[in-house]
Amino acid sequence: MGTKSWWSRTDNRRLEAALGLATVFVGVFGVLLPVLGAVGLIDPVDTREVKAETTTRVPGTVTDAVAGHGMTLTGTHRADLVFAHPDLSQRLLLALPEVIGSLLLLVVLALLLQMAGTLRGGDVFVPKNARRLSAIGLTVLVQAVLSPVLPALTTEALVSGTPMADQIPLSVTFTGEYVLLAFLILALGEVFRRGTKLRADTEGLV
Repeated sequence: MGTKSWWSRTDNRRLEAALGLATVFVGVFGVLLPVLGAVGLIDPVDTREVKAETTTRVPGTVTDAVAGHGMTLTGTHRADLVFAHPDLSQRLLLALPEVIGSLLLLVVLALLLQMAGTLRGGDVFVPKNARRLSAIGLTVLVQAVLSPVLPALTTEALVSGTPMADQIPLSVTFTGEYVLLAFLILALGEVFRRGTKLRADTEGLV
């Protein structure tokens, strides 16, 4: 007597549709629009949140800031670095962290879509999915490292040689959540790999 699976084809279509929509959303808003802004085809990103050493607006006045280096720093410890008219290199540096992060997220979504496709055959425990989970884990680990490093390095490049450099120290803060998530996914991928190998060995004995 067979048992009816709780996962239906409709559920699989909904999952693939949700992942597909998420992929389109990230591609448009996380990659396409920032890139178009960086090359000047649409309004670019002109603000970067930074950690400032003082509660101030530098240098001197807003007029001085715009006339001098085209940037102002306003706020408290968490301040906004605003560019009045960013040039191409500044636009690229402002957009780079978001674009790289979104590209890594697109890699994860693409791998999840491939895994969802295996559900059509009714079996997600296949060797390819073990490799995909490992790839997802490594991608999340890379994102965990780049997420704090890229904004810090690009901000340093943006303010280098300007009065802002003294107000905005190089600051990188790592958090353990994404690193832990990455290792959990890698561990799950290893479970998949060993499970599929064990099943293959068992079927070979039958």
